[in-house]
Amino acid sequence: MRAIRRFTVRTVLPTPLEPLGRLAMNLRWSWHPETRDLFESVDPETWAAVGRDPVRLLGAVPTGKLAALAEDRRFLARLQVAAEDLDDYLTGARWYQTLPEPGAGRPDGAPTAIAYFSPEFGITAALPQYSGGLGILAGDHLKAASDLGVPIIGVGLLYKHGYFRQSLSRDAWQQERYPLLDPNELPLTLVRHPDGSAARIVIGLPGNRELHARIWKAQVGRVPLLLLDSDIEENEPFEREVTDRLYGGTSEHRLHQEMLLGVGGVRAVREFCALTGHPQPEVFHTNEGHAGFLGVERIREFHETRGLDFDAALEAVRAGTVFTTHTPVPAGIDRFDRELIARHFGGDNAAPGVPVDRVLALGAESFPGGEPGVFNMAVMGLRLAQRANGVSELHGHVSQGMFAGLWPGFDPAEVPIGSITNGVHAPTWVDRDVLELAGRELGPDFGAGFGEEGHGWAALDRIPAQAVWELRRTLRAKLVAEARVRLRESWKQRGAGDAELGWTEHALDPDVLTIGFARRVPSYKRLTLMLRDKDRLRALLLHPTRPIQIVVAGKAHPADEGGKRLVQELVKFSDGEDVRHRIVFLPDYDIAMAQHLYPGCDVWLNNPLRPLEACGTSGMKAALNGCLNLSILDGWWDEWYDGSNGWAIPTADGIEDPDRRDDLEANALYDLVEHSVAARFYDRGADQLPSRWLEMVKHTLVSLGPKVLASRMVKDYVNSLYAPAAIAARSMAAEELAGARALADWKAEVRASWPQVRVDHVESGGIGDAPEVGNTLDLRVFVSLGDLKPTDVEVQVVHGRVDGGDAIVDGEVAPLKPVRRDEHGRWFYEGSLALDRTGPFGYTVRVMPAHNLLATPAELGLIAVPTGDEGVADGLPLR
Repeated sequence: MRAIRRFTVRTVLPTPLEPLGRLAMNLRWSWHPETRDLFESVDPETWAAVGRDPVRLLGAVPTGKLAALAEDRRFLARLQVAAEDLDDYLTGARWYQTLPEPGAGRPDGAPTAIAYFSPEFGITAALPQYSGGLGILAGDHLKAASDLGVPIIGVGLLYKHGYFRQSLSRDAWQQERYPLLDPNELPLTLVRHPDGSAARIVIGLPGNRELHARIWKAQVGRVPLLLLDSDIEENEPFEREVTDRLYGGTSEHRLHQEMLLGVGGVRAVREFCALTGHPQPEVFHTNEGHAGFLGVERIREFHETRGLDFDAALEAVRAGTVFTTHTPVPAGIDRFDRELIARHFGGDNAAPGVPVDRVLALGAESFPGGEPGVFNMAVMGLRLAQRANGVSELHGHVSQGMFAGLWPGFDPAEVPIGSITNGVHAPTWVDRDVLELAGRELGPDFGAGFGEEGHGWAALDRIPAQAVWELRRTLRAKLVAEARVRLRESWKQRGAGDAELGWTEHALDPDVLTIGFARRVPSYKRLTLMLRDKDRLRALLLHPTRPIQIVVAGKAHPADEGGKRLVQELVKFSDGEDVRHRIVFLPDYDIAMAQHLYPGCDVWLNNPLRPLEACGTSGMKAALNGCLNLSILDGWWDEWYDGSNGWAIPTADGIEDPDRRDDLEANALYDLVEHSVAARFYDRGADQLPSRWLEMVKHTLVSLGPKVLASRMVKDYVNSLYAPAAIAARSMAAEELAGARALADWKAEVRASWPQVRVDHVESGGIGDAPEVGNTLDLRVFVSLGDLKPTDVEVQVVHGRVDGGDAIVDGEVAPLKPVRRDEHGRWFYEGSLALDRTGPFGYTVRVMPAHNLLATPAELGLIAVPTGDEGVADGLPLR
């Protein structure tokens, strides 16, 4: 009989055990081994049965057991130590607290608070609100911010079904199921008013409808994570389903999710800060375009509370907004029909001071090749943020080219999108055995500080090779044991009986070279590249003296039939009786599985189509555990591969035929595995140790350890983006937002006058007919500025080496100085260049807007360059 109502009764802990509840509700336990040990000691069998989830543990332990623990003096002493340790962590000064205090000039500009918006957060398997790399990155961002004391507020949605759980059918087809998640069974608390009522936010929908949401809070160490939930009685059935599942539903459904995340998220932050006294954010960080509507909501706020018109409000919002793009392909961007956006931000749902035509303009693909009927969320994110970045150096360059149409006239290298390479949270991803070895060999402080940058990573090279090899074997054996359990369960779900599964007890071998491959399954990640030549792969797997084994995991999006076919192809190959003990596919890839995979593999394989991997942090997590990377030079590996910390798979760049390219790169992969990777792994000395392999492992830890950390990443965000954004936001807000009003007026004036701006005449001299190194090139330039003044612009000379097509390569920029205005109203600028290199040299001149509140001269997307009609005289021709 079906219940008419479902609810969860939470455990009431005996008074002496009340700190257990606080420890369970702070997700620091997910990266703090000592706290997990305490929970395991409560009831080891129940701890394992509930998936090592403290909240579920406390709900499952019998009251008699809890009563006995409340009398156990040794347990209570351990509990007190753990509770005090958490208090110290939450209240003590950390890196951010050592920065200058507000009011003391704060030269670094560190903001009082930052709001970090993301559609998904991967904190722990006990809070399944993530699908893949974007969510895991967001989770690591919050954890590292907590460790550093950075005052971030996370903002996301609470999906009642999360992302799907994956299994396989008998014929190896991916199947999805969406278990119901009860917030009361998760490590969450409701944000409440002082009278105990739940806090709510409301956003408008077309047709005078309303979307209500309550606010749940997950405490991630020092960081509050706010999650909005629409599954409440105030909503109609359609609106209750807005937060049903991650990345599902129709286009309108996705739009409602993104409106709730962006617009509702800002309102939730305001409500939370008002109720708790938490400082209001100075900086808003949009992690991918899904939360882009937060900028629209903040424009509305500035209009309603401060009286700013749209343009001035836009400048105030842009100054304090950071946008991070995570996709290197247009197909990865959310795009909506303009009419759908118009219905939701116009008509009876229009917000005061936010005209729908201005909203539509924010997401318009108004550039060559753009679609006029489309609203692009990433484009809106870039227009609403004064600072933007990709997530690796290569991805930053790719993003510059991808969005170059928004800055016509600028070379891609000058498109104002920078890069901060992702990092990973070492305390979450480094296996405890690795930490304990470091602690035994180098001292307990070293093991405890494994996730810190200035940690003396070179000391790892002193760990004896024998100890490292024994550790690697232990980790491999743990993965093999875990994989056998998961493999057996997967086959049983596919319909196999116990009698036919005896072989799973011998699948994989703890002494065989183990390669891992686990990630989402879009086509560009090429899950099945290893299958291009099945006979050759089979030979590698079954080599008589140098065998390899491969552990594969990954989910295809439920709507991606092509991705599902790739999974099926891989699984059917791995089902073969001759190879199933050497290659396995483990369904339902998640955080819990990943924490076994990364440490247990000897080699981490990544073979995307270059340059379509934005970053790819799984290889970073593997590297921190002593695993070597075998990867296409893409994402972070393109940046930090040094020839000794793994292997680079050669790429067939420029090959148009995708099948031909896959064949070439697969053959390169096979050759590397056979002749370099396996050969080195099995090359043993008299002591039976693979000395050259272990040298690479140590070098990987020493060289990559400090670089791949999320703590390094978050510091980079603070120093390069958050602090400058906070400074800019304060400049806009000063004197009753006079800066925002003035900048908006100035931009309007510049845009109106720009058609009159041009380069009229360029003269050069001083170098004769045969210029030599050490000569000085004198430049004189006449420009027309229309109604603008020299203080409104900067006239620059761009100079450097030129290629065969006269394009300036790696050009440098130098400003020219205004000297006087002639009788025709033109301004005369001059300057000089020292010729410090030999070979082909060229220069050009350009005019760009200049203002002290611009983040970059390219911000307005305006530039005036020679057209070819102006005069050029005296010496070198104009390039």
